[in-house]
Amino acid sequence: MLSDVTTPQDLDDRFRETLAALPAAQRRRDPADPVTDDAPLTGAQLLDLFDAQVTSRQLDLAGRWLRSFGEGFYTIGSAGHEGNAAVAAALRPTDPALLHYRSGAFYCVRAAQVADAMTPTDTADAEPATGREPAADPKRATDQESATAREAAADPEPAAEPEPAGSERPTGGFAAYAEAARDVLRGMVASSEEPIAGGRHKVFGRADLAIVPTTSTIASHLPRAVGMGLAVERLRRLDTVGRRAGAGVRVGSGAGAAHAPWPPDAIVVCSFGDASVNHASATAAFNTAGWYDHAGLRIPVLFVCEDNGLGISVRSPEGWVEATLRAKPGIHYFSADGADPVRAYEAAQEAAAWVRRHRRPAVLHLRTVRLMGHAGADAESAYRSPAELAEDLQRDPVAATARLLVDAGVATADELLARYDETGWQVRRLAEEVLGEPKLASAADVVSALAPRRPVRVARAVADAAARASGPGSAAREEAFGGKPPELAGPLTLAQSINAALADGLLDHPQMAVFGEDVAAKGGVYGVTKGLRDRFGAARVFDTLLDETSVLGLGLGAGLAGMLPVPEIQYLAYLHNAEDQLRGEAATMQFFSRGAFRNPMVVRVAGLAYQEGFGGHFHNDNSVAVLRDVPGLVIAVPARPDDAAPMLRTCLASAAVDGSVCVFLEPIALYHTRDLYAEGDGEWLAGYPEPGSWVAGHVPVGRARVYRVGSADDLTIITFGNGVRMSLRAAAVLAEEGVGTRVVDLRWLAPLPVADIIRESSATGRVLVVDETRRSGGVGEGVIAALVDAGYVGAARRVAGVDSFVPLGPAARHVLVSPEAITDGARTLLAR
Repeated sequence: MLSDVTTPQDLDDRFRETLAALPAAQRRRDPADPVTDDAPLTGAQLLDLFDAQVTSRQLDLAGRWLRSFGEGFYTIGSAGHEGNAAVAAALRPTDPALLHYRSGAFYCVRAAQVADAMTPTDTADAEPATGREPAADPKRATDQESATAREAAADPEPAAEPEPAGSERPTGGFAAYAEAARDVLRGMVASSEEPIAGGRHKVFGRADLAIVPTTSTIASHLPRAVGMGLAVERLRRLDTVGRRAGAGVRVGSGAGAAHAPWPPDAIVVCSFGDASVNHASATAAFNTAGWYDHAGLRIPVLFVCEDNGLGISVRSPEGWVEATLRAKPGIHYFSADGADPVRAYEAAQEAAAWVRRHRRPAVLHLRTVRLMGHAGADAESAYRSPAELAEDLQRDPVAATARLLVDAGVATADELLARYDETGWQVRRLAEEVLGEPKLASAADVVSALAPRRPVRVARAVADAAARASGPGSAAREEAFGGKPPELAGPLTLAQSINAALADGLLDHPQMAVFGEDVAAKGGVYGVTKGLRDRFGAARVFDTLLDETSVLGLGLGAGLAGMLPVPEIQYLAYLHNAEDQLRGEAATMQFFSRGAFRNPMVVRVAGLAYQEGFGGHFHNDNSVAVLRDVPGLVIAVPARPDDAAPMLRTCLASAAVDGSVCVFLEPIALYHTRDLYAEGDGEWLAGYPEPGSWVAGHVPVGRARVYRVGSADDLTIITFGNGVRMSLRAAAVLAEEGVGTRVVDLRWLAPLPVADIIRESSATGRVLVVDETRRSGGVGEGVIAALVDAGYVGAARRVAGVDSFVPLGPAARHVLVSPEAITDGARTLLAR
């Protein structure tokens, strides 16, 4: 029997002992009546919560059982946190939720809510529902069939004739939670049929439940929740093109993901553990929510802190979590005991109603206990006393709900134990079923959901944008550019070209927003976003507070909510403060949801070195290694103005079509560069393409650009960013010596244009890789590896930055690549 597999706390036996000791009530209570005279829950509703809690508890026991013989791969459970079932019951099933990994009972309740909301006409072949309203009574969280079954269990009729063996109907209400249980078990065994991650990770998530999967990184989902709240409220207020006023918000609609909409009055719920309140990501999220609230902007987010007092073995000091949460400015505080389901429901209902009515952030501090340790391998006895463990067992929320049901006369202890055992049997049966399901069978299976690439559709999206800009949108475009579109403005710098492309993007994508530090009123530190707020308004071009984690979190949430966000990170060095928002959150969303959720985003980053007379390390950072190893991330580096606009259009189209997360890395030193070979030659300027030429000038992701100098037969220089300009200058010097060079501008650092690299390298048999990043971990390593993997047999050499931070002033020249170093490297290579 499943319950034989217990923890040192003997959780299952203790539960049974608790039930056996409960005295029967003096009279039975009608399940349709309030469970107590002043309770907001009926007996039937509390039975529903009990069944959800028991399902979650039995799933935890099943996880330990599966792990005991090597078939379970995830044992972080929800035991002791089952009070979050009351939180789910107080919310609407259309409120998007990002769940803590101990929110199993919440997940079970949400699944039952959605099943209850399905209409009788729904069939397996029907179109997905486009909107499911909650039941008229917001307290109601059960379906009629399960309520009837629970009433029957509370007041049983005479037994019917026994059915044939193997066809027994379950007693209790497990049927309402069977699909949720199957989902969770599939996650535990890494089944490829698990509905959200497909065996890639054990997460709580399903698009039809409006539950967004989150990773196990601590608190990293909180900034996204704030972004979702801000985006939901902005989209609620905007009647944008293609959306009816009052229509629901589409999740990831910029990427075309399939999902149900979020109603206009939806609120975002985000749960997390007490130890997470100390994490920088949580601090950023709370601060950002409070900052915007103080500024008068609305963010309807309900944070739920599930406080069991422990972060693995580290205790939260007594009173610390409450003091911390109460002190958050702009965030309304609510609290409840998770072991009191009626009061927990009441507090959650009050908190949700407050957020929904005021459209402002709040936190529900839900006190819980942690039973069975942090995870399966955690031996709590090493750091917790027997008395402390026993005290937690006294506050078991499942036992507390059972005690209330028995005391109220809704059910007897024997009836509840029958439900508990029936659920355990059903969970065990499902566990044995999912054991036989297939696992991910190949690397191709694993990465299939990571980052889809559909270049033909992206090219078509660029063509469609061009047709709109030159056709029905031409008048609006001319007005936005003050009667003088950029193609008539003469040669532009890199910064001016990016500015014009952003304006064209804002014209073509009604839900696109540009935001970051200093991008609106100032127009960017380097003027790249100058004038955009005046043309498109403060709702679409706005300044953020100075925190990169929050800037990216806003982008993550906005993309998920249906916008096309273009956040700016002011300097590359500042990105490192917040890189996990890209690695752990943005890049994993499609991976952990099989594309059901997407967060399309184009992150503009001003970076790389060579600023004259300014900076030092933090304003001349030349390290991109932390980006290049993020799976699925697109990294674009435009060097020239005539590449910048088409590459930015490609990134926007890729985000809209494929849900791509793109980093658009802009070389600061080239922003305002005008000349190439000599002062005043203007050869680094370029005209802006008019819409009719956008198709012909389209730059696909992962395609390089080749410049031929002289015969172009002697040497191939492979480079990017500032290296393009320096390499072209070096190539001109070499041409005077009779050396023909082809300069390959990679343009894309991820994915690398491998086919172009191999073709152009093989053409000369001599390759000089000019890498302005560092020698260790730099881009050049990837280029050389691509050549080796392809069987390149010619000569190769690298010129790269020194493994050093970039110092201030003239000293920087000692650690950065120079045109002279390129020329010398080429001569050495040619002399071999």
